[in-house]
Amino acid sequence: MNDSDIANILVVDDLPENQLVYRTMLEELGQNLIWARSGAEALRQVLEHEFAVILLDVNMPNMSGLETAAFIRQRKKAAHTPIIFITAYVDEMQTAEGYALGAVDYIPSPVVPEVLRTKVKVFVELDRMRAALTQSHQLLEQRVAERTAELMASNERLQAMISERRRAEKALREAGRQKDEFLAMLAHELRNPLAPIRNAVQVLQLLEIEEPKLDWGRAVIDRQVGQLTRLVDDLLDVSRLARGQISLQKKPLELTTIVEQALETSRPLIEAHRHHLSVALPSEPVYLEGDLTRLAQALGNLLNNAAKYTQEGGRIGLTAEQAGHQVVLRVRDSGVGIPAETLPYVFDLFTQGDRALDRAQGGLGIGLALVKKLVELHGGRVDASSPGPGQGSEFTLRLPTRSGPPALVATAPAEPAETAGRLRVLVVDDNADSAESMAMLLDLQGHETRSALDGPAALEAAEVFRPEVILLDIGLPGMDGYEVARRLRTQPHMDKTVLVAMTGYGHQRDHLQAKTAGFDHHLVKPVDPEALQRVLASLVGR
Repeated sequence: MNDSDIANILVVDDLPENQLVYRTMLEELGQNLIWARSGAEALRQVLEHEFAVILLDVNMPNMSGLETAAFIRQRKKAAHTPIIFITAYVDEMQTAEGYALGAVDYIPSPVVPEVLRTKVKVFVELDRMRAALTQSHQLLEQRVAERTAELMASNERLQAMISERRRAEKALREAGRQKDEFLAMLAHELRNPLAPIRNAVQVLQLLEIEEPKLDWGRAVIDRQVGQLTRLVDDLLDVSRLARGQISLQKKPLELTTIVEQALETSRPLIEAHRHHLSVALPSEPVYLEGDLTRLAQALGNLLNNAAKYTQEGGRIGLTAEQAGHQVVLRVRDSGVGIPAETLPYVFDLFTQGDRALDRAQGGLGIGLALVKKLVELHGGRVDASSPGPGQGSEFTLRLPTRSGPPALVATAPAEPAETAGRLRVLVVDDNADSAESMAMLLDLQGHETRSALDGPAALEAAEVFRPEVILLDIGLPGMDGYEVARRLRTQPHMDKTVLVAMTGYGHQRDHLQAKTAGFDHHLVKPVDPEALQRVLASLVGR
C-alpha cells in the first residue's frame, strides 16, 4: 500500500483503555490512526490534518462529543468529514442533535469490532475515491490516457459499491424480519406477567374493602395495566402489519357504531386531561364496509393522540361528513401542533417529533403508523396538517362508503353478562401467580376451583375434579396446551367440558389452531375480565 493510499482516521476518546481497544480493532485496516483525548486536542488535530472519518465519543468531560462536532463543522476543510458517534446511551433527542451536526452514524458501546471495521473501511474507501477523482481532475488536460484508465477503475469500484449496497439492502430486509419476529415474541412475553396483575386487581375489587387509599391504588394499577396492554397490542399489530398478517373481518357498519366504540376507548384519557370534547356527525346514517374493531382502533388512536399532545383543559373536536362516495372524519385539537419538517414523517414508524426528556406524553411512536396501515387496508387514506408548533393539528381520515343501508349492520359489543351460578373450574398455567390469582378471582365470584401448573398435573386434576370449565394456558412446558386439549377430548367424561385457551398470541391462525385442538373459546392474556365473565355466564345452567 502506497503512502497516498493511507488515510488518516481520528479517534477521540478520553479513556486510554478505550483507545487501546480501538487500536486493536482498527490496526488491520492499515490506515494512519491519530488519537485525541479531549475535544480541544481533537480540534488541534483537525487544523493540522485531513481525515477520512472521525470516531467521536459523545460523553467526554469539559467539551462533549456533540460540542466538539459543532466546532469541527465550523472548520472549512472538515465541514464534510464523516463523523461517527460512539456512545453507551442513545436517546431520540441526542440522536437528532447528532445528525443535525452532520453525524453519519451512531455506534453503541461496547463496540462490535466487525461493525466498527466495516463502517470505517467504507469511509476510508470513499475518501480514497475522492482523492483519486481530485487528482484525476488536476491532470485532466495533460494525461488523457491516464484519466481514461482511472475512470474505468472508478467504475469498477462503483460497481463493487452497488453490489455491496445490494448485499446491505438484503441484510437490512433480513434484520427487519428478525425485528418483527422479536417484537411479536416480546409482546407475547410481556402478556404473561400482566395476567396475574390484572387478576389481582379484580380480586381487590371483589373484596369490597372500604378503604379510600386501597381503592386509589387499585384504580392506578388497573389503569396502568390497561395502558401497558394497549402498548403490547400495538407492538403485535406493528409486527403483523409488517409481515402482512393482519386480516380484516369486514362487515356492514354504521358510522355511529365506529365512533361510539372509538370514543369508549379514548374517553378515559380525554377526561383525565380535562379536555373539552365536541362531536358532530351527519344527521343521516352513513354506511361502510369494514372491520369494526380495526376502524375503531384507528379512530381511537387519533383521539388518543390528540388527548396526549394537547395541554390540560384543551379542545378536541371530532366531525364527520359525507363527501360523494366517501365519509370524511376530522380530529382537530388545540395542542402542541406539528413542526413543518416533521409533517411528512408523522405516520412513519417510531416517529414522535420533539419531546422532553421526561417523556411526558408516553407511547412508542407506533400509533399513527398503525392508523395509516389500517385505513389503507380499508381502501382509505389519512392526512395530517398543522399551522405549526403551539397551534394545534388536524388529522383527516377518508373512508369509502356503501351505496345504501345493508341488510344487517354490525353493532357495538354487547354489555358483559352477569354470572349467576356455580361452576367447577380448573385453571392450568405454569405461572404460579397467574394460576393462583385466577383461581382466587373465580372463588370470589362463587365458583369452585382447582389449579395445575403443567400438562400432566392438569390431566390428573381433570380426572379427579371433573371440571365443567378448564382455563388452559397454551405455553405450558413439556406438554403444551394444545396437546393437553387433544388428550382431554379423548376422555369420554370430558366431552361436555368447555375448554378455554389462554395465550399471549391472538392472531386468527392461533384461534384456528386452538379450535382444531378441541378448544371452545380463545382468550388473549391478560384475560379481559368482562370477556371471561361472558363465557362463564353462557355456561351457567347449561
